[in-house]
Amino acid sequence: MALTLLHNPHCSTSVHALDALEDAGHEVTVRKYLLVKERLDEDELRSLATRLVGDPVDALIRRDATYKKLGLEADGWDVEQVVATLVEHPSLLQRPILDDGERAQIGRPRSRAAEWAQAGRVA
Repeated sequence: MALTLLHNPHCSTSVHALDALEDAGHEVTVRKYLLVKERLDEDELRSLATRLVGDPVDALIRRDATYKKLGLEADGWDVEQVVATLVEHPSLLQRPILDDGERAQIGRPRSRAAEWAQAGRVA
């Protein structure tokens, strides 16, 4: 099973998740989604959103200062609204996210990283 981690190396939770997976011996493809060349396109975001487990789809959007500045209110949004927002504002994508090819999951709370490491997939 191929594991891909949507990763921000400047986020301690994301670094924690990557370390947990690698320390458990899992081979992980790291995708630094904030880099222009590694951003997710609309189809990838839609796929990710439809395979998300453990959280509602609107949880893919970070509620940070940019979110507040844009005046967004994403609670209860559907897949298309989430995808459109993340295409326009890729920095709002929650992180980390583990994608095992079948399912995807946000790595918050931090305890999910340990579950991923033990299972070798989205738990």
